[in-house]
Amino acid sequence: MHTQRLGAKGPELSVIGFGAWEAGGIDWGPNRSESDVIDAIRAGFEAGMNWVDTAEVYGDGVSELLVGKALAGRGDGVLLATKVAPAPEGTGFRPEQVRAACDASLGRLGIDAIDLYQLHWPDGTGVPVEDTWGAMGGLVDAGKVRWVGVSNFDRTLIGRCRAIRDVDSLQQEFSLVHLDDRELIGWCGEVGIGVLSYSPLGAGLLTGALHREDAERIDDWRASDGLTSAAHLDRAFALVDGMRPVAERLGVNVPQLALAWNRHQPGVTSAIAGSRDAEHTRSNAAAGDLELDAATLAELEALIERGGTDRS
Repeated sequence: MHTQRLGAKGPELSVIGFGAWEAGGIDWGPNRSESDVIDAIRAGFEAGMNWVDTAEVYGDGVSELLVGKALAGRGDGVLLATKVAPAPEGTGFRPEQVRAACDASLGRLGIDAIDLYQLHWPDGTGVPVEDTWGAMGGLVDAGKVRWVGVSNFDRTLIGRCRAIRDVDSLQQEFSLVHLDDRELIGWCGEVGIGVLSYSPLGAGLLTGALHREDAERIDDWRASDGLTSAAHLDRAFALVDGMRPVAERLGVNVPQLALAWNRHQPGVTSAIAGSRDAEHTRSNAAAGDLELDAATLAELEALIERGGTDRS
């Protein structure tokens, strides 16, 4: 598994990381057993992933608890990233709330320090981001956190944070079918901010495993977010159809090709791939060894141009 440094001062991360949103269960349809989820997480580590991303709001703490169990007794080889969310969904962004959320996450994860602590999305309750970011820096100074990042932030908010303290990372949605923040991601790479891309498989639509009829019947958060609209599905399935012959030529599957494309993009440090199935996790990890030459990347760019992109 290839690795890249997270930003200018961060750790070396495997270019594919394990995403534990699905481990929380409630946002992803029927639950899997606890042992299945733990096996899936551990399969990633065994296949070369050296970091896992979770959050306090994933299953209301369930994801962090399961990640903690999966990591128990496994030494210092795996880096842990988690997030605090604004109220009311999360603990909140006031400085005292950020400190309380960190302590609660440390407890659920069963660790003494979080490697990367992130603000999950911008606050809408009026808490100045400068106050919140100052509290995040205080956690670093206290030794409870090693690096700090943001998620779902725009360039203006990132700039306000940088005026207080360095921003080590941005976690942002990015995939072949969702390119809205491509320019922002490239800029982050230029200024030394690492980028962790989430939903690199288009929330499951770029796996090639779904038939159009199955995708149209999805009734979880993806439906309410418009990912099952006719226009979005047209784009996603056109991309998958175009990717199949490319993947076959390279001897890989469609999701591996999508993940490899993602981590080759300017600014991207690592792509986050989650699953509750150990075999899927191992397959995702294999994408971290796949090198795409300039001709293949150009071929995929042509597919994007022909199929259109989601700008909603």
